Amino acid sequence: MNTMTSYTTPARIRPSKFAHIVYRTHRFEEMIAWYQKVFDAKIQHYNPAIAFVTYDEEHHRVAFLNLSVFEPDGPKERKDRVGTDHVAYTFNSVRELIENYAQLKDMGILPYWRLHHGVTISLYYGDPDGNRMEFQVDVYPSNEEANSFMKGPGFAQNPIGVEFEPDEWLQRLRSGEPESNFLVRTEHLPIAPLRNP
Repeated sequence: MNTMTSYTTPARIRPSKFAHIVYRTHRFEEMIAWYQKVFDAKIQHYNPAIAFVTYDEEHHRVAFLNLSVFEPDGPKERKDRVGTDHVAYTFNSVRELIENYAQLKDMGILPYWRLHHGVTISLYYGDPDGNRMEFQVDVYPSNEEANSFMKGPGFAQNPIGVEFEPDEWLQRLRSGEPESNFLVRTEHLPIAPLRNP
């Protein structure tokens, strides 16, 4: 009798939807105004460095990074050039996001940034040409709750987020810890520094 258990490779995990795009710009106010007009978009959050807008029920569809704040002396590196900063894709659950991280890690593909934004939990990757993408999961079960968080003091104080360790989360999830334990952002952690691939 064969007592060996066969191992089945888990199916690849894919995003459930395209979520948003982020642009780097030196024309911050002009860009925001243009997208408001063209998409009939409303501002979800605004400060001199970053702004988020949406044209539907999603908490944000377009975000803008004001390069004049980040690099007041002008562009020096790729990260400082105008254009697309990254595109974002949404997964259905924290477990899917972290299990996808494990699948990609097994292929030698690692994120350059791991953030709990408060409104999403996100892993950022760079492709061979340096194009950047965000794989995310929404923290709140409804768009109304996400929008409320983005308009609240926690997001205003820290719109970037705090870093987390996906290998630790993977171990905790596989040990049976509920996904709900990962959703609330710990505000006392420091604001994550900007990172690049």
